[in-house]
Amino acid sequence: MNDVANSPEEVTEEPVTSVDLHREFEESGVGDVLRELDETLVGLAPVKKRIRETAALLLVERARKRLGLAHEAPTLHMSFTGNPGTGKTTVAMKMADLLHRLGYIRKGHLVSVTRDDLVGQYIGHTAPKTREILKKAMGGVLFIDEAYYLYRPENERDYGQESIEILLQVMENQREDLVVILAGYADKMDRFFESNPGFRSRIAHHIDFPDYTNEELSRIAEMMLKEQGYSFSEEAREVFARYIDRRRQQPHFANARSVRNALDRARLRQANRLFEGAQGPLTADDLSLIAAEDITPSRVFSLPTDAERQTQEAR
Repeated sequence: MNDVANSPEEVTEEPVTSVDLHREFEESGVGDVLRELDETLVGLAPVKKRIRETAALLLVERARKRLGLAHEAPTLHMSFTGNPGTGKTTVAMKMADLLHRLGYIRKGHLVSVTRDDLVGQYIGHTAPKTREILKKAMGGVLFIDEAYYLYRPENERDYGQESIEILLQVMENQREDLVVILAGYADKMDRFFESNPGFRSRIAHHIDFPDYTNEELSRIAEMMLKEQGYSFSEEAREVFARYIDRRRQQPHFANARSVRNALDRARLRQANRLFEGAQGPLTADDLSLIAAEDITPSRVFSLPTDAERQTQEAR
């Protein structure tokens, strides 16, 4: 009796003839990333719009590939410009997550560095440092903060140019496995690109991060306090709004970063007030409420604003 091998039935996949972009959007998890971005970051409407446009571009390119159409992975190296505390690092982290979910990068992690992480202090030191950082960043996003400090033409013995040349080569040759985001002040980034045209030609997306308005900064403060289990009294909320208005007119203002620092100092004063003045047991509300007197001692209220300084100088 001959054994007859039963061959499994051949299964042929139906060719893909159409793609539902909105379904792809939700199933990829990109919708979750964008919703989280809206929930965790106040304002930044133009930034969020550009991120959504980038997601749409990648979804379309992925759909074209599945349908057998001509497609080419877009270059996604970026420049984030804006003042400190406007959310550039946070958005870079969300961008890494988004690119990973859409299959553009393998890992979806973010490596954040500055000049000191890339440039050495003596001959032969820079190349290994830069290559080590690039090795860590491969498959993800490399975020270079204050990127213009890589280039210091006034110093003949500076080794930043060596790091720049290595970065440019990798950005060109391995752009499908690494996204580089350069960040910093807009005016300084412009001068950096003028001095380094190789970077300008490789950066496809320039995204400007606007300063927050007073109202947006107040909302950010409320969100920060809520995350820490604190809240303002009604009077404290009004005082902090005045604080924001004065603080942003004084030197070295850093948007959300300055707000966070101010809240940390308010919590410090609150703790001291409770410790020094407590006459008995404290409730959870006592320990969680920021009062006006925790904000008013700030030297921001005694320092002149730019407008007040100009008025004094004009007299």
